[in-house]
Amino acid sequence: MGSKDGTDSAAKPKSKPKPKSEASPQPKVKPGAKPKPDSNSRPKPNTSAKPNTNKPKAKPKAGAKPESHLAMVRRARRINRELAELYPYAHPELDFRNAFELLVATVLSAQTTDLRVNQTTPALFAAYPTPEDMAAAVPEEMEEIIRPTGFFRAKTKSLLGLSAALRDNFDGEVPGRLEDLVTLPGVGRKTANVVLGNAFGVPGITVDTHFGRLVRRWKWTDQEDPVKVEAEVAEIFPKSEWTMLSHRVVFHGRRICHARKPACGACPIAPLCPSYGEGETDPEKARKLLKYEMGGRPGQRLSPPPDYPGAPAPALGAG
Repeated sequence: MGSKDGTDSAAKPKSKPKPKSEASPQPKVKPGAKPKPDSNSRPKPNTSAKPNTNKPKAKPKAGAKPESHLAMVRRARRINRELAELYPYAHPELDFRNAFELLVATVLSAQTTDLRVNQTTPALFAAYPTPEDMAAAVPEEMEEIIRPTGFFRAKTKSLLGLSAALRDNFDGEVPGRLEDLVTLPGVGRKTANVVLGNAFGVPGITVDTHFGRLVRRWKWTDQEDPVKVEAEVAEIFPKSEWTMLSHRVVFHGRRICHARKPACGACPIAPLCPSYGEGETDPEKARKLLKYEMGGRPGQRLSPPPDYPGAPAPALGAG
């Protein structure tokens, strides 16, 4: 960059003085007062050019002033608004018709994909439609049905246990309180919040691997423990936003902000992301990384909501 006006005047040849008829009148300056800059020399803003709102901000330089908590909260809430526009159809990606089916599907979703769960549960619920039916199941028969979801022996044990608990302690009904849900075998806070938020309309933040990864990338928290992540993120947003926030963040993590190679160059919220550049920044290459409906492929549900813009997932063994 060049030096400021006046600092290198000695090195420059003096220009010829203008004729008196062309010289601009010089304003009188009081002794000790700073002269005002000539308004004609000020650069005028280019009002005709539209700002490039999609251009990501550069990462702060080392030693730069850290982001304040208030600034982080404002940025986090803006990200949520941007995600709401990007995924107006965000929803739980498990197929279910009632609270019991959602509870069972969520337990099965551990260490596997929602797609594989959705491909497995039709046969499971056909065989055991109620907690009473499931509690009376022969373990080996249930294991064979849920084998595609992985860890099928441990999951069978959990499903038999939670079904028996629902039958014996809750009159065969799924309770609508977190403190009751977490007493069921195989049910933790994450599963409880999924059921409460989507079957009972009780706001809750679901901290799965996608949610935890993204909120740390976005510097909303630096916590690793899911309970602490839930608590810190809950302080940033109003309670009414918790359930949909969870869906939007998980949707974004599955479609664009992947664990190993996020599609930074195709990310609509890149200007708000302090971790921009961790993934592919070339727009063309990034677009090839998009998944599910963002990449023109089916989603995870066999029976998606009516407003879902992608194609339904195939049934088990179909393609």
